[in-house]
Amino acid sequence: MNLRNLPTRLAVGAFVLHSGIEKWSGDEGTAQALHGMASGTYPVLKDLKPTTFLSALSAGEMAVGAALLAPVVSPTVAGAALTGFSGGLMGLYWNTPGLRKPGTPWPTQDGLGVSKDVWMLGIGVGLLLDGLTRGAKKSATKVLPSS
Repeated sequence: MNLRNLPTRLAVGAFVLHSGIEKWSGDEGTAQALHGMASGTYPVLKDLKPTTFLSALSAGEMAVGAALLAPVVSPTVAGAALTGFSGGLMGLYWNTPGLRKPGTPWPTQDGLGVSKDVWMLGIGVGLLLDGLTRGAKKSATKVLPSS
């Protein structure tokens, strides 16, 4: 793990892991609310039982959080996991009526809680790019002789 990524990975990883742990023991009402919101944006989820959806969401969050916290997971892998996860959340934000002010990317009061996921998307892309460009630099130094 790159030292400069440590604060970011710790902060986001702990947040996402905690969120997943909290959802793991979620009740039927929580499952129905989250499933309803998600299946409205992603119709493929409609046939999934709300409790199954909540368990899968929880497990996914815990896996992403753990990947960010584990020093053996490369920034490329951790960044890809966070980018995929937060990209799905941003799709939810973008496509759920009432979360954005009409015609703008800016959140309504109801959308504020989901809109913050744009930061996770930016962090995920940053980790991914860092990992990919560091790999490219290492490859280039192996191919090109140093002067």
